[in-house]
Amino acid sequence: MASLTAHPPDAPLPGDHAAVLPAPNAGPSAVTVRIEPPHGWLDLRLADLWAYRELLYFFIWRDVKVRYKQTVMGVAWVVVQPLLTMGVFTLFFGRLAKLPSDGLPYPVFYFSALVPWSYFATALQNCTNVVVDNQRVITKVYFPRLILPISPVLSGLVDFSIAFTVMLIVVFSYGIRPGLNIVWLPAFLFLALLTALGVGLWTAALNALYRDVRYVVPFLMQFWMFASPVVYPSSLIPHRFRWLYGLNPMTGVIDGFRWALTGHAQPPGAQLAASVFAVLVILAGGLLFFHQMEGAVADRV
Repeated sequence: MASLTAHPPDAPLPGDHAAVLPAPNAGPSAVTVRIEPPHGWLDLRLADLWAYRELLYFFIWRDVKVRYKQTVMGVAWVVVQPLLTMGVFTLFFGRLAKLPSDGLPYPVFYFSALVPWSYFATALQNCTNVVVDNQRVITKVYFPRLILPISPVLSGLVDFSIAFTVMLIVVFSYGIRPGLNIVWLPAFLFLALLTALGVGLWTAALNALYRDVRYVVPFLMQFWMFASPVVYPSSLIPHRFRWLYGLNPMTGVIDGFRWALTGHAQPPGAQLAASVFAVLVILAGGLLFFHQMEGAVADRV
């Protein structure tokens, strides 16, 4: 049987780190759980994520069940939404505006961008609200708070897998056969995942402090989409500015998806390197910012 030591009045908040130590003057199976605050900015204690991996799994499974429970369209909405958007983009930006498509059929050009973009946008939106939505759990029990923003990012891969299957059908229906470039596809998906997580760490922490952040994010996503090569190719950007354009992480993701699936669009290069650099900076900053806010989250939510 495990024993739990009582905490003095000035005990750390539930958001602090929990360490399991042998209980003094107790049997060999007794342990003492001591909750300690992190020491310094860089004391992220990422190893706790592995120790609580089963909890992360249940958070992911809960997100998936809640998303499709008592829904009319269910999984079909994951397919219908990008398909309808593809139709609108094909009509207005393709047929009417005559925007270039890097030699691809317009439906393939737009759908191959909308699938990774929809994953990113949905994961970021869910990640923004996750701390506030789980406020009752946060104030009652200790667990690594990083599990909260990670779970919607990983659960979104279920929707992505469904939409990706439909995307392959669209690509094959136009006679396009992916080549060896497709082996790079998991790398671009991982880049999208890190982008959603990095930005989501910022927005989740800020939303816990300022509740109007959740209303700003949808507007940010609309602006971000048109600042990314979703409705137009990156080839429209002057060559000397493409490295700067690549600082938008979704530029590397979307161009990478098109290139890996079809062999068209911009191949990986300086633009992709700029996107990877931007993702690493955003993710590192997000981890540090979320870590600093972690101790105050229990009081603010």
